[in-house]
Amino acid sequence: MSELFGEVASDYDEARPGYPPDIAEAIRAYHGGTPGAVVEIGAGTGLATRTLLTLGAPMTCVEPDRRMAQVLAAHFPDVEVVTASFEGWTAPPGGVPALACALAWHWLDPATRNRRAHDALTPGGTLAVFAHRYDYVDPDHAAGLRAAFESADPEPHHDRPEDWFRADIADSGLFTDIRSVRFQRAVPLDTAAYQRLVSTFSPQLRRPPELRERVLAAVGAAVDGFGGTVVLDLRTTLVLARRPA
Repeated sequence: MSELFGEVASDYDEARPGYPPDIAEAIRAYHGGTPGAVVEIGAGTGLATRTLLTLGAPMTCVEPDRRMAQVLAAHFPDVEVVTASFEGWTAPPGGVPALACALAWHWLDPATRNRRAHDALTPGGTLAVFAHRYDYVDPDHAAGLRAAFESADPEPHHDRPEDWFRADIADSGLFTDIRSVRFQRAVPLDTAAYQRLVSTFSPQLRRPPELRERVLAAVGAAVDGFGGTVVLDLRTTLVLARRPA
């Protein structure tokens, strides 16, 4: 499933929103300065890479899907791109000072992801995991879009709690000084942009082609009914943790 998004690599890169620049400053402050190096796990097309590069540290990006990795490498020629899963990647001897994972923690093996992250870090190293939660500024738009999705595909899709990965990291018992930082933005999208965004979500990519079209038609009609624009309430949670020294 970690290679699901390669089918829409170009759309993913253009349709998905990036990450707040303040994330880099929060990582730097937590780490106690600029890390000597950063490894990003599940880097995709580099939406978070762009923000992480503002740390000013050498970067390695690990991405299992070659199609996503090709887009990433084309955007960031100075970044080392490793086409491999986290489970198939080997950290350098002695570990890395900082390990980041943006909107990909849930794709990693839940039985091993915390242990692998711990072991990949140098003692005292920083783990930074962050992800978006998509909602809507207008409650009526939220209700209308929920009804549109359900009218086209009544199969329920249950979201995890917004900061579920904080509990996952804390419950592993492997990390100390666990902190959460939240960011919030309003992101307006017209009908076509919203449909393109929906086309990159994993539930949509799992649907057969005919059902995908029904879903896009339904949500497009809903946004048209709002006047052609929907405003996302985009909430980004950053969880920081430290491998004990």
